[in-house]
Amino acid sequence: MQYGPVVRRRKLGAELRALRARAGLTSGEAARLVGWHQSKVSRIETGRSGVKPVDVRLLLDAYDVQDPELHELLVVLAGSDDDGRHHWWHAYRGLLPPTYRDFISLESQASAMRTLENSVVPGLLQTPEYAREVTRAAVDGAPDGKVDALVEVRLARQDVLRSNRPLRLCAVLDEAVLRRTVGGPEVMARQLRRLREAAQLPHVRIQVLPFGAGAHIGLAGPFVIFSFPNTSDLDVVVLDHLTSSLYLERKEDLQAYSEAFNSLQVHALSPEDTLDFIAGVADGA
Repeated sequence: MQYGPVVRRRKLGAELRALRARAGLTSGEAARLVGWHQSKVSRIETGRSGVKPVDVRLLLDAYDVQDPELHELLVVLAGSDDDGRHHWWHAYRGLLPPTYRDFISLESQASAMRTLENSVVPGLLQTPEYAREVTRAAVDGAPDGKVDALVEVRLARQDVLRSNRPLRLCAVLDEAVLRRTVGGPEVMARQLRRLREAAQLPHVRIQVLPFGAGAHIGLAGPFVIFSFPNTSDLDVVVLDHLTSSLYLERKEDLQAYSEAFNSLQVHALSPEDTLDFIAGVADGA
């Protein structure tokens, strides 16, 4: 179990090592191709040292990696672009803790996201008013300017659902998410309407786990599973805590959480019945 930056560095190194092996090169041969010492390649591959985006590009070219999506994914995992440009969340660098920035960078490049939520609507599906109320509660006493900026970040993240190749989102929501009144009846009415609209998008699947399902494996707490295009070696589980996030990368952890999510989907309402259920909650509010 490690924090985000360490996991990201190690996963990036492991993927670069696999690509080097696929190219039929030793670490020494790879180092000579890019003009480095062999120890630098070894430190990068074992995750003992970070690697700049420009160096990732050098290695990928040396390994003759042609896939542009894989290029972009590994460069994003390394950090900012090598031409000095930054991804949009770097504008909030002084506001966001490193683990949140890592979460956003993973979310921006993932091809799929599976999430269980027990208390609040997932950030990617929140309305501005709902996001503001949740943020204000999470950073109690924060000045309005900080709350406004955090809400901007939350809404900017939602662009992953509107891109040309949108993130595939599967969300299981405990019934408590729908029943908890956040911001008052009007805010909740708009939020429930937003959920119903999102649930009808082809790349979004929402299922409600009703109270009638009883005890379930998700009671241990919410989690997110990110999956990435072209390689499962970069998949990661994220567990949120009050002051930080934990990133699980072991294959055993990924399998356990994937099986848990599959179980939750089996016990939850179908996507079609979920639409009706949300409508019923909205009508009764």
